[in-house]
Amino acid sequence: MWTESNNSLEQSFLFSDFNEAFSFMTRVALYAEQINHHPEWSNVYNKVTIRLQTHSVGNKVTELDWAMARFIDKIYLR
Repeated sequence: MWTESNNSLEQSFLFSDFNEAFSFMTRVALYAEQINHHPEWSNVYNKVTIRLQTHSVGNKVTELDWAMARFIDKIYLR
């Protein structure tokens, strides 16, 4: 579940290992390039934490962030 606070959406995702986490990040990165909306994120072994906000409107949460969050949820739940 995404948490909205401090003008951003944030969620952490757990995977079985680093390879699975990195594969997930790659899929997110390719989508981010397509829509020109890039997340702030970190990865430690099997955990990926993603933070979304739209910088072009003053670092606020917009529909673009929610669309990215829905895409991320969709590929994570597969």
